[in-house]
Amino acid sequence: MTQFSSAARSRFPMFRFMGRVPGGLMLFPLGLGVLAGNFFPDAIGIGGFTTALFRDGTLTLIAVLIVATGAQITGSRSGKAAASTTLVVLLAKTLVPITLAVVLGLTVGVEGIFGVSILALITIFGNSNGALWLAFAGQYGDERDQGAYVASAFDDGPFLALIFLGASGLGDIPILALVAAIVPFVIGLIIGAVDREWTTVLRSVPPVVIPFMSFCVGTGISLGAIVTGGLMGILLGIGVVGLTGGLTYLGYRFLLRRGGESGIGFAAGTTAGNAVAVPVVVAAADPSFAPFVAAATAQAASAVLVTALLAPLVAAFVLKSAGSLRGNVPATEALKTATVSD
Repeated sequence: MTQFSSAARSRFPMFRFMGRVPGGLMLFPLGLGVLAGNFFPDAIGIGGFTTALFRDGTLTLIAVLIVATGAQITGSRSGKAAASTTLVVLLAKTLVPITLAVVLGLTVGVEGIFGVSILALITIFGNSNGALWLAFAGQYGDERDQGAYVASAFDDGPFLALIFLGASGLGDIPILALVAAIVPFVIGLIIGAVDREWTTVLRSVPPVVIPFMSFCVGTGISLGAIVTGGLMGILLGIGVVGLTGGLTYLGYRFLLRRGGESGIGFAAGTTAGNAVAVPVVVAAADPSFAPFVAAATAQAASAVLVTALLAPLVAAFVLKSAGSLRGNVPATEALKTATVSD
């Protein structure tokens, strides 16, 4: 196998450029997909491998990503997790916000409010950027915080959205569709449990898969949805940091009793890049959500960028105010060291 030197210079360092932007490995391909789908639909619809990869491969690529996510839960980091910390992060960052979104949906309907559907709320508030959490916790937290990555790995993907929508009656999610969505995740769990080498190998899957998956998702989004959804997504991103980061902070402070270290909780207030795939999967299980997919995806893309920038800065500010900011590098380095595609 040919070996390439990491020091070799690229004529155009696309990967490095995209990686410097939080969520860049998702945002740039998504934008290219939108342009291709709106202006060159026939070019990506010529059939064969081209159409399979750049237009019709969304669900397949998502499935690969879900397998990789499942494998990480039983990885070495999760073994170090304190159960109480993981549970607090999962409840505060994901389960409580999704429950609030469901209650709102039962009150006003799945259309939501102010142009934000319940599908969008569950997608944006229910997924978290585990890579950014790991980067921040590795610099300013301890083993308990790093282990709580398990919570992020668990909420990645569409399962919780499908479960909550189906259980609440807001969506008509067939049991078989729910099982079909969970099977790749379970396979990943098994792989990670029996072979840690596969866990290591699959850790590199997101940077490879997410750009192609995002391009496919983008081909189904109109430019109008990007404009309107993107603006609202910025506000939703701020809301994610305030609500889910704030709830996690309160959990750290009053349940875990971490004192001045509680500011770490705000680093959980993020939306994962994987979230842009959730609306597509939900609509595949229940077609009644199809009208909301384009706007929800655009809003999620904006929220990914906003939360990746804002959450570590807010967390660092709260830690500094409490006199508990430690580590050898500034908080903004979390943006560089995190796998921004997560």
